[in-house]
Amino acid sequence: MAIDDLKTPKGLKDLDTYLADRSYIEGYQATQADVAVYEALGKTPSPANPHVLRWYNHIKSHELKKLPGEKKAPSVLGGGAPGAPAAKSAEKDDDDDEVDLFGSDEEEDAEAERIREERLKAYAEKKAKKPALIAKSSIIIDVKPWDDETDLKAMEKAVRSIEMDGLVWGVSKLVPVGYGIKKLQIVCVVEDDKVSVDELVEKIQDFEEHVQSADIAAFNKI
Repeated sequence: MAIDDLKTPKGLKDLDTYLADRSYIEGYQATQADVAVYEALGKTPSPANPHVLRWYNHIKSHELKKLPGEKKAPSVLGGGAPGAPAAKSAEKDDDDDEVDLFGSDEEEDAEAERIREERLKAYAEKKAKKPALIAKSSIIIDVKPWDDETDLKAMEKAVRSIEMDGLVWGVSKLVPVGYGIKKLQIVCVVEDDKVSVDELVEKIQDFEEHVQSADIAAFNKI
């Protein structure tokens, strides 16, 4: 199906369901797959789709051209370059159980559309009266020093000196990696709408005197 179906209420609703327990379209960091869907939306989604709105604002904060990967949505979302028709499988044509998040309902009449719009409006009004849930993630970051002579206490102090709205540092430990070298493994909790994981990793790697590299060891939504 065409990715342009994202502009329909049904497409947005299905995308909102898909992003309910995800921070990104694919994997644990922003990629060109996010850019493909972001550009297909064309405009800021309404609060009626809170998960899409959260994701959209987060991706908007990135420098889109520098994100890695190929600019296409994954196959589970009817992947393809924006505006291009998605591949059609003859074996799946008659499979009524297959979920198509970007599919449009050609048999939907004006009355069904009116009813759905009314329900979406009622849901948005009800949602607006409730305090918004704050999406958070727990992240374990591996911070590797240059060698066994690196001052690990100074390295940890530098990492913990990073302050970002929505970022809270947790416990840490030193883990042997070989040849007498130990890496710093540190936990943090972030608010997904406020903290870019990519930016956080870059800030850690900016401490070039102590840090050789920083990598995400684990990423879990809370």
